[in-house]
Amino acid sequence: MCSIEPKQPDRQGLDVRIIRSARRKKTISAKLVNWYTLEVRVPDDISDTELEQAVDDLVQRMLTKRKKMRDFVSDEDLERRAARYNRAFFGNELKWRSIRFVGNQQKRFGSCSPARGTIRISDRLINAPAFVLDYVIIHELAHLIEANHSPRFWELVYRFERTERARGYLMALAMEDDLVGES
Repeated sequence: MCSIEPKQPDRQGLDVRIIRSARRKKTISAKLVNWYTLEVRVPDDISDTELEQAVDDLVQRMLTKRKKMRDFVSDEDLERRAARYNRAFFGNELKWRSIRFVGNQQKRFGSCSPARGTIRISDRLINAPAFVLDYVIIHELAHLIEANHSPRFWELVYRFERTERARGYLMALAMEDDLVGES
């Protein structure tokens, strides 16, 4: 049986969710669920002092990890990737105003507003494999031509040879997110 405590106050930009488990005897684990939430799983009988120290240590480790991930994939990197795929798959015909990571997309991996020329990519994809991020960029770029999911839209998206594999990865990730939300 697990119990989930209310999120702890913001710790240097991270919300911390503590999940206590009677089945867990000694180990403490942590996972960056999205860019802003650290999920910490602990034994049910851990003392407050020990929990506080462990959470402080884990927050520092995750902030370091998050900084490295963010340095690796930035909004500027998204722009470069989008320009590359615009040339490769769309004949360099697409125009957009901005493409950037956002932290408010919990159910989507990306969004496009063709009229405004804005593309937003969920920051949950920062640590996804590169081909998955590339697929989402191409998917959103295709919406600049087809604002729906028509057969023409999918014809554009399937120009990317790893589309099927990336879609499978995202389906599994969405199911995992649903399960995490239920614990």
